[in-house]
Amino acid sequence: MFTTFRGGQSGAWRITSISRVKGETLPRVPAMSVVNSEAIALPILPSATAWRLAGTASHLRYTERAEQEQLAAVQAGLGRPEATHAALIPIRKSSAWWELTQDERRRIFEDKSQHIAASLKYLPAIARQLFHCRDLGEPFDFLTWFEYAPEHAADFEELVRTLRATEEWTYVEREVDVRVVQEG
Repeated sequence: MFTTFRGGQSGAWRITSISRVKGETLPRVPAMSVVNSEAIALPILPSATAWRLAGTASHLRYTERAEQEQLAAVQAGLGRPEATHAALIPIRKSSAWWELTQDERRRIFEDKSQHIAASLKYLPAIARQLFHCRDLGEPFDFLTWFEYAPEHAADFEELVRTLRATEEWTYVEREVDVRVVQEG
């Protein structure tokens, strides 16, 4: 199953901001659509889509069994009616990150950066899904999608600040922060 995020003139999500965090940004557009399908969704007819990012949810790569069970016990699913705010944060890591072994990346990801442990306190208020796209020829390695209710916006800002202050984030060479609000 693939998920495609399309930035353009229409979509169920109104874009409130597109911010360059590191590297090149994405073109500004007013709306974004999210399409889940068996193949990467391409427009049937020419459209006013300024950008298209696709990825696939995959198995957890740096998560140990106990962490997986902790996450499963507290995380919320996507699509909750109260979660009308969201963020799409595409990330590309440096070649130095990918040259590390799986064990070395795990040590930086959790042992040093506490990616999972630090994120747990924000669950279930913030639902999240990671989409992998490195092997799909996409411009990013990961698409991170977060959904939350408006009253949890400050918690989301704190979560993002926490993750960006880690050793893991020093390997990020491109990151864009797209904030959206659900229409209708």
